[in-house]
Amino acid sequence: MEMDTFKELLKQLGKRVEEDSIGTEEATKTSLITPFFATLGCDLFNPTEFVPKFSVDVGIKKGEKVNYAIILESKPTILIEAKSINEVLTKHASQLFRYFGTTESKFGILTNGQEYKFFTDLDEPNKMDLAPFLTVDITKIKDTQFPELAKFHKENFDVDKITSSAAELKYLSRLKDYLSSEIDNPSDEFVKFILGEIYDGMKTKQITDKFKPIIKKGLNQFISEKVNDKLSAALKSSVSIEDNEPISASDTTDPDEPEIVTTPEELESYTICKVILKDTIPLDRLFYRDNRSYFNILLDDNIWI
Repeated sequence: MEMDTFKELLKQLGKRVEEDSIGTEEATKTSLITPFFATLGCDLFNPTEFVPKFSVDVGIKKGEKVNYAIILESKPTILIEAKSINEVLTKHASQLFRYFGTTESKFGILTNGQEYKFFTDLDEPNKMDLAPFLTVDITKIKDTQFPELAKFHKENFDVDKITSSAAELKYLSRLKDYLSSEIDNPSDEFVKFILGEIYDGMKTKQITDKFKPIIKKGLNQFISEKVNDKLSAALKSSVSIEDNEPISASDTTDPDEPEIVTTPEELESYTICKVILKDTIPLDRLFYRDNRSYFNILLDDNIWI
């Protein structure tokens, strides 16, 4: 499956989560969870590939049921524990943990139809890690997550490749969470670490408290400046406006009317739209049309899209 098609299917499923009113676990499975695995190429009607209520033996308990198992080469490779969309997933990880250790599975997925947590056994063989290496909210999938989800598609699935990237994903996720937390609310330890690089005096509690808002402000300014630098670079390197042959004011206005002046700010807004959409649509679908009182940016020459 082409990546663009794959992305679009997942985005449509995300919209269903936001638009549909789903209450029960069974409704969540039917409306959200099984369509997700169908998008990953699973044959939901092949009982040798996608098995509902897969039996596992946990200690003295025989015949415990995990919601689904994906079977590859006659082995349960992925175990899936499904919950209602209204349930918080954190309290259910232990249930999947117990199932994981009694099978030959390499991956476990815990989901409520909106959030998908992917687990493997990085820390200890055949023992599911306590923390997922990938967590995806299907209503707001990040660009970097589409290729990771694509690795679980039936056409691409390779245990070794996924496992090799899982460790990096796990620690990248932890790093991002840590940095996000410190940027929002710097801890004393983080402030002292920064002070060690920029301040020569004693790092007392009073000094730490004094510098905490300064460091928070500096981090946020640094990120904003980096974003602006990236945008400026993208604008400079983007395809020139003339390449698209946009619909200009001279194409659509009466020659007797006062001349319409397309300002640099309007052209810049058009270019920004091109930069944002360049990986989403062919740029020859995007046009602009200037008017005396407003400036239109059009997709497929349609003002109502």
